[in-house]
Amino acid sequence: MLINCVAYQDGNKLSDISIEEISDYLKRPDCFVWVALKDAEPAELEQMQEEFGLHDLAIEDAMNGHQRPKVEEYGDSLFAVVKTAEMVEGTVHIGELDIFVGPNYILSVRNRSAQGFLGVRARCEREPEQLRKGSAFVLYALMDAVVDRYFPVVEALESELELIEEKIFHKGSQRANIERLYELKREVVMLKHVVAPLMEAVSKLYGGRVPNLCESTRDYFRDIGDHLYRINAMADAFRETIATAIQVNLSMVTIEESEVNKRLAAWAAIFAVATAFFGLWGMNFKFMPELEWKYGYPVSVLMVSSVCGYLYYRFRKSGWL
Repeated sequence: MLINCVAYQDGNKLSDISIEEISDYLKRPDCFVWVALKDAEPAELEQMQEEFGLHDLAIEDAMNGHQRPKVEEYGDSLFAVVKTAEMVEGTVHIGELDIFVGPNYILSVRNRSAQGFLGVRARCEREPEQLRKGSAFVLYALMDAVVDRYFPVVEALESELELIEEKIFHKGSQRANIERLYELKREVVMLKHVVAPLMEAVSKLYGGRVPNLCESTRDYFRDIGDHLYRINAMADAFRETIATAIQVNLSMVTIEESEVNKRLAAWAAIFAVATAFFGLWGMNFKFMPELEWKYGYPVSVLMVSSVCGYLYYRFRKSGWL
């Protein structure tokens, strides 16, 4: 679906144009066209390929989707795949942004993401001196917006982890804590798979041999790289914290089981004493003087109760009951 198609010249917006007019504006000097698509159909991508002369392999990747974050160079053009991340109903949702960049055009294709980039377009139009750098600055602005949206996701994961840590020492919540910790670990791993490859890809735009297209924006891409390194470090710290929280939670489960076992052992010892006494007096020997004694029954009950009471007191004092 076409979101917008706009022509720019010398850092200023000329007008919204139709797809059929793209080729006319591409011929103008100091002019580039910015097209934004959402969940594009194969026919739309084929039409864009015809208008911009996009490489077959890049179009194939965009059609197939689910690509690893990367930046590939095709002659004087670039193809970038950036994963978007957003919180949807408390869980991390991963989308994809495919960006085709040439000297006089930029095409962005957003897939499986509810967050748009109209704010990015408005930002670029407010900075005509930066927009004069051409499509490379738009590529930076799009990637910067995607990376900036990782931070709220990281903050949400951090808040969730803090809530779980507060519940770790609450009795009866261990199972729920373990389930949520493993779910949180899975989400952190998803974010790690988004950030780590993108770090490597972005480094191609500011370190070593930089594509001619991005030479004037090298410092801007370095800033994106710094943000990605921060997020990657935070993701690593989260994984370590989650692993520690899981170990602590399992230890709490073991401690609770030990407490139950101690209570069971204490009651078993108390009843074992009573069983031993009554088992002794239940033997069918003929000569057992206390069985014929007038006070034999109350004395035996009193004695067993006293011993059991003493054991209960000792176990209670030691914390087993």
